Amino acid sequence: MNIRLAEPKDIKQLIRMRWDFTIEHDESKKIEQTSFEDFEKECQSFLENALNSSQWFIWVAEDNGKIVSHIYIELIQKVPRPGRTTHPFAYMTNVYTVKEYRNKGIGSKLLSTINKWAKENQYEFIIVWPSEDSINYYKKNGYVHCNEPMEYFPS
Repeated sequence: MNIRLAEPKDIKQLIRMRWDFTIEHDESKKIEQTSFEDFEKECQSFLENALNSSQWFIWVAEDNGKIVSHIYIELIQKVPRPGRTTHPFAYMTNVYTVKEYRNKGIGSKLLSTINKWAKENQYEFIIVWPSEDSINYYKKNGYVHCNEPMEYFPS
């Protein structure tokens, strides 16, 4: 199992995985009736921009050239504060492992690599909004619950 940062050659696999991830969790079955081609175009543009930025880091676990797990990290810059060095924090999203590779420690190995990377780069913390099913996964990898954030939804 090779764990590494995603490269442009991975975009097609990442697009398909994002589609599959969304379909897997779409209880209404409405998404699979939408256009994959439209989604593919939008996602391609996003991934090209993300991979060329210093804001996004897409980590993948690869088995013989096939991406079997990924975690997306977006760095959030903080406003400097007097009296201390300000470091960004990381927002973790789009955590996914292909079904037949689950419960084999791959996601934990990927997450452990990211935790080490965050520490080495002095990121202040990593935040993730886990699904109900993934809470134990994060807990066993050193994550703890924090106070709930507040939201505002503009209408």
